[in-house]
Amino acid sequence: MATQAPPAYELSHLGALEAEAVHVFREVAATFERPVLLFSGGKDSMVMLHVAAKAFWPAPLPFPVMHVDTGHNFDEVIRFRDETVERCGLRLLVARVQDDIDAGRSVEDPKAGRNRLQTATLLRGIRENGFDAVFGGARRDEEKARAKERVFSFRDEFGQWDPRRQRPELWNLYNGRHRKGEHIRVFPLSNWTELDIWQYVEAEDVALPSLYYAHRRAVVQRDGMLLADTRFLAVAEGEVPCPATVRFRTIGDATCTGCVESTASSPAEVVAEVAATRVTERGATRADDRISEAGMEDRKKEGYF
Repeated sequence: MATQAPPAYELSHLGALEAEAVHVFREVAATFERPVLLFSGGKDSMVMLHVAAKAFWPAPLPFPVMHVDTGHNFDEVIRFRDETVERCGLRLLVARVQDDIDAGRSVEDPKAGRNRLQTATLLRGIRENGFDAVFGGARRDEEKARAKERVFSFRDEFGQWDPRRQRPELWNLYNGRHRKGEHIRVFPLSNWTELDIWQYVEAEDVALPSLYYAHRRAVVQRDGMLLADTRFLAVAEGEVPCPATVRFRTIGDATCTGCVESTASSPAEVVAEVAATRVTERGATRADDRISEAGMEDRKKEGYF
């Protein structure tokens, strides 16, 4: 008879993060009636989708995916989104900001872009489809307000977030209790970092839009950022588009998402680059996060991602 317990099986760092995310996906599928996964085609949503597919394999995903489309997305990302949906056999729902502008529910300010208008469109998409759990790819390392998030983030009947009403999460036990009209935002990648994401992309060979890798394009320098010269960007007087070799660390609305000069053309090269940086991707490349120190927290309280 053995006198010693067998050694515990040790997961790698990425394996432990993946196992935690798989547990979250399965917990939601078992306890909620109508979950949905927010899917833009960006790196975090692609990793989230990859982990979700593992969680339910060989069965298909038991929930649809939804994209909140500002109408000002990069063409490459929309093509990649549609190709991924077709390849993986996903059911895609698209909530369009333009529909809310046309209906008078949102008012567009050409100088501010459409990123802030996503909140009303997201809440409409949740309400119209009756979703009670919404998977998002937000991570705690991205921004100060997101560092306050729980994995299960309670939202009231207006879709608003109140940090004082969030529930404790001990020993990976999650409280999804909610009343009709309320819902839970669920963040399976909460404990991942940007470096973890890229190491996982490299290890798992996760496909990403080409914009995440070094390429040559015309850019405009504005407020210390490099913005892509697209049909959505209004070039101001004195701004001159210039060619540069760049890549995007995060992908969002083309009017406020910046890029960085880089020669990293593969996941391994991006991993090396990210390991050496000391600025988060949102802090370096998202103009909409520079409104104020509490800008993201204010937007989250209104119902933002």
